[in-house]
Amino acid sequence: MIDRAHREFTEEHLGFLSGIVKLYRGEALEGPDLENSLLKSTFPDGTYRDVAGLCKRATLEDIAAQGHSLNPGRYVGVTEKPADDFVFAEKLEELNEELEALNIEARALEEKIAENVAQLLEVMV
Repeated sequence: MIDRAHREFTEEHLGFLSGIVKLYRGEALEGPDLENSLLKSTFPDGTYRDVAGLCKRATLEDIAAQGHSLNPGRYVGVTEKPADDFVFAEKLEELNEELEALNIEARALEEKIAENVAQLLEVMV
């Protein structure tokens, strides 16, 4: 990402996107497309398929059901995240202990700042 709204694509990314279009159209992949590791891992059998968070073949009925919106997020969806392997109560307890330690440190810093301000005020008087 260049910034929040702009992304710079590498040659591999551009090849990946053009390869997806070729697969969607039913065209054969050739040349550099065959060497694109992103294409190989996402479409191992070399045929187009819908991939959550990446691409989806939306029908006219799908588009009509979405109020004719062409916002890709309405159709593509998001990638599935693997389930977190932790117990919520344990994680919450760890985070709470960390918060308590940070609060103690913050109070110590507040006291130090107050002492420093008091000393500065005494010197200025």
